[in-house]
Amino acid sequence: MRNFDLAPLYRSTVGFDRLANMLDRAMTTDVGSNTYPPYNIEKSGENEYRITVAVAGFSEDELSVELRDGQLLISARKSEDASVASESRTFLHRGIAARAFEKRFQLADHMRAVAAESKDGLLHVDLVREVPEALKPRRIEISTGSQSGSRGRKAAISQDA
Repeated sequence: MRNFDLAPLYRSTVGFDRLANMLDRAMTTDVGSNTYPPYNIEKSGENEYRITVAVAGFSEDELSVELRDGQLLISARKSEDASVASESRTFLHRGIAARAFEKRFQLADHMRAVAAESKDGLLHVDLVREVPEALKPRRIEISTGSQSGSRGRKAAISQDA
């Protein structure tokens, strides 16, 4: 694994603390420990995304989806009743792990979860990016040369469609 020194980034930028922290976390996280459960991240539209996590063996009551501090947190814990029932059985082969997990996804600004659905052993979480009107691009109309004599006149501003 390579080590990167981010000190120059910290010295020459202002207000990018969140980005620097994300880079630090991404580079220090052990890649091998973050493979369970398998998941997909899809882009289904210009501002629509879907995260699909394989949750075979978990019921809806054992799954949790939360938004916390700009992160999407998906976790699962087997109930006590299920663990007691599995202890009374003897497995010859156990390929379905059904172990507790916690998956974290760092979300960009203005992202929010709009739906979560568990179906056929998969948990689907739909996300959408909603950029506020104040941050959307605006078109500034340019006045003609005949109106240039009147200083201080405001240019018309319109929303791009």
